[in-house]
Amino acid sequence: MRKKALYNVQPLRTQEEINDLKWSLERYCSPRDLFLFVFGINTGLRVSDLLPLRVSDVRDRTHVLIIEKKTGKKKRFPILALQSEIVRYTASMKLQEYLFPSRKGNSPITTTQAYRALVKAASMINRDDIGTHTMRKTFGYHYYKQTKDIVTLMEIFNHSAPSITKRYIGITQDEIDESLKNFLL
Repeated sequence: MRKKALYNVQPLRTQEEINDLKWSLERYCSPRDLFLFVFGINTGLRVSDLLPLRVSDVRDRTHVLIIEKKTGKKKRFPILALQSEIVRYTASMKLQEYLFPSRKGNSPITTTQAYRALVKAASMINRDDIGTHTMRKTFGYHYYKQTKDIVTLMEIFNHSAPSITKRYIGITQDEIDESLKNFLL
């Protein structure tokens, strides 16, 4: 059952959809949950790699350095464009604090808590296709739409083939057909 839910998770394909979810997170969840979403859709990092981050990992930095939990690979992601959001969100936080702190104890929220926040916000705007992978898929979808560079996106996601990346970000047959409809050599 859980695997089926994963396949239903979709990227947010328009700026309006992104803004709707941001609005819902701001209204029905917390600033932490909103920032998690904003950070996630702008970096393409897995939620399991986002949650352990501390303020010191991102404040006044041009890149965030991580070792991916899933692959064990070192990764470096640019975050300069997010600095104003980071400064605003972390203004009252100490450097050693978790970026996404749990209200219980000295630890970050869990992936389950992140999932629940996103699903709650999504349900408030009548969406049932949102989960933690939505952030990564949204990043990938918009990166691809802006650059058409599936090879670099495949590298970012550590996928083994372009077809996997295209399927992951939801490039549908309709979009492929649309891109080819006037193609002629």
